[in-house]
Amino acid sequence: MTATNSLGVSRSTQAERRALALAASAHVVHDGYTDLLYVLLPVWQSEFGLGYAEVGMLRGGYMATMSAFQIPASLLAERVSPIIVLAGGTLLAASCFLLAGASTGVVGLLVALLLGGVGASVQHPIASGIVSSAFNDARSRAALGVYNFTGDVGKMALPALMALLLTLMAWRPALWIVAGIGAVTAVVLSVLAPSTQALSRSNTIRNEQGTATESRKSTSFGFRLLFSISLIDSAARMGFLTFLPFLLQGKGATIPQIGLGLTLVFAGGAAGKLVCGYLGARIGVLATVILTEGLTAAGVLALLPMPFELAFVLLPVIGIGLNGTSSVLYGTVPELVSPEARTRAFGIFYTGTAGASAVAPPLMGLFGDRFGVPHTMAGIAFGVLATIPLAIILNPMLGRPKTGTSPPKA
Repeated sequence: MTATNSLGVSRSTQAERRALALAASAHVVHDGYTDLLYVLLPVWQSEFGLGYAEVGMLRGGYMATMSAFQIPASLLAERVSPIIVLAGGTLLAASCFLLAGASTGVVGLLVALLLGGVGASVQHPIASGIVSSAFNDARSRAALGVYNFTGDVGKMALPALMALLLTLMAWRPALWIVAGIGAVTAVVLSVLAPSTQALSRSNTIRNEQGTATESRKSTSFGFRLLFSISLIDSAARMGFLTFLPFLLQGKGATIPQIGLGLTLVFAGGAAGKLVCGYLGARIGVLATVILTEGLTAAGVLALLPMPFELAFVLLPVIGIGLNGTSSVLYGTVPELVSPEARTRAFGIFYTGTAGASAVAPPLMGLFGDRFGVPHTMAGIAFGVLATIPLAIILNPMLGRPKTGTSPPKA
């Protein structure tokens, strides 16, 4: 029987809420940090006279170290408290913006962003592992959908904050302000560490008891297919977000308007991640991937000839498709791996997706320098459709969609 406190609230429910709140707080800050870079790229291009390939290098450098250190971070979390690793990474990510604000050239920016990527590497595998361990069975997919949604809250809030700050002050002091947000969050995570360690121990015991009934491994063919779908989806998403500011700039948008445009994409993405997490549980991965990727491709192609005023109406719709797929993919990982392998599997999964995100911007930057931004965007639109045949192959390997999934309480 589940124990209750003096108020009659289940202790396990309290632990689940604490775990989800903890992971969500880190997700808000880390995803917000990652995506406020899109607002800064045009500023840095103007400040330092950068080409599109150099802009892609800055974005790609951040994503490269974020990708490379995710598996080491997940292994470190198996030996040290996951929350300590998560808090330390958050503090390092915040320090990145202090260093970037003190930079006098592209080399300084690149060094700062490389270090920031190391700090950012800890969040996805560790926070996802915490959530998937706290919630069992079908509730895990729904909880991961909520967790993914909170990341998009950060993607809306921090780029919007940066765009606002840039209207009030120079970009360097603006960076110092957003660095302070991460420092405060790191302290909060550290304070919550004891309760989370207790949760981690209880879930380790529970997962060990369930290991005998789990036979699917993270190296399965199904996991590889899911992984491949995510690589394509991530590369397309990062390519689109990298070039969207320049597409809007070419249509006559100002820096604040570009910030608004990105915020609208992230607002749609937040809705897409939250809704598609539940939608995937009800109609299945295949139908959801076809819906979201088809919406992305059609939206990007429709965006190209539009004036930027009308584009603002379409951007939230593109955001739904652009980010909705990832929520379904992340939520499917626990279906294809055994409980004790989940943190490491998430590390592998996020390493690959972050790697694709790192490689895509500089490669597409070369394409953009050669053929222009509109042609690059059109290529991205057609590229996302390659995920659909892979989803068709993966579909028979997954369980039936569950219609009775109740959402976790945040």
